[in-house]
Amino acid sequence: MKSAFEILMICFVFVACGEEIESLKPLQKGMPNTKTLSTGEMVYDINGEWDAILSGASGKMEDIINITQEGNKFVGIILNGNVYWNKGDELIKGELAKNGFKSIKRNTFNMGWLSETTGKIDEGCNKIEVKTDRHGNILILTLNRK
Repeated sequence: MKSAFEILMICFVFVACGEEIESLKPLQKGMPNTKTLSTGEMVYDINGEWDAILSGASGKMEDIINITQEGNKFVGIILNGNVYWNKGDELIKGELAKNGFKSIKRNTFNMGWLSETTGKIDEGCNKIEVKTDRHGNILILTLNRK
């Protein structure tokens, strides 16, 4: 016989998983900032220029990122450059899946491409937040569609 604690934990898992699944609204044809791939799958369309705020242990910087997307793959290029990156450097790259990222990597000036990276796209695809956790050092890249 299960204890009250075990039953409570099982209920918590079902509720928590149910909330997470419900919060992901499927993309539909005609939604802004979306595209249909040749496979018929819908993904966000993140092509274009984005205002970028880069923050971490070394401070906060602003730049502009131009994202080019072919199918579900994308690359984000630095447009202005700063003390850490040159104009034209790749900053992010990855693959999109329905409702978000399948994979995403972030380039750092001293550690190269980091796969310990997660990304979230807001429902209207006007804001992207990319977080990289490198041994407890959290790097955040916030992109706002121009």
